[in-house]
Amino acid sequence: QVRLVESGGGLVQTGGSLTLSCAVPGSLFPLTAAEWNRQSPGNQRELVAKSTSDGPPVYGDSLKGRFTISVDNAKNVVYLKMTSVKPEDTGVYYCAVYGSDRRYYWGRGTQVTVSS
Repeated sequence: QVRLVESGGGLVQTGGSLTLSCAVPGSLFPLTAAEWNRQSPGNQRELVAKSTSDGPPVYGDSLKGRFTISVDNAKNVVYLKMTSVKPEDTGVYYCAVYGSDRRYYWGRGTQVTVSS
């Protein structure tokens, strides 16, 4: 069974930084795309960042410049670096990848809480 495992979530103060990691099975590489999505209570899941093999990264509204997605092909990890975080960044962050088998895979999420 293919599983993505997110880690790095936790409690962070407003203005602080946090880096999330997503361990991806090596069998899914090379990835066509990798994403981070998030969902906060009462809201729909939204795209945070997307990295593709054929273009520049795409970021959700108001996130570009604060968040950075990257893929380490040697370590089989997808990262999301979060800086200058705000209370509205609170939510469950999910990693998703479009693997070499042309299927989408999701992780179970990691909680990020930003205190004001």
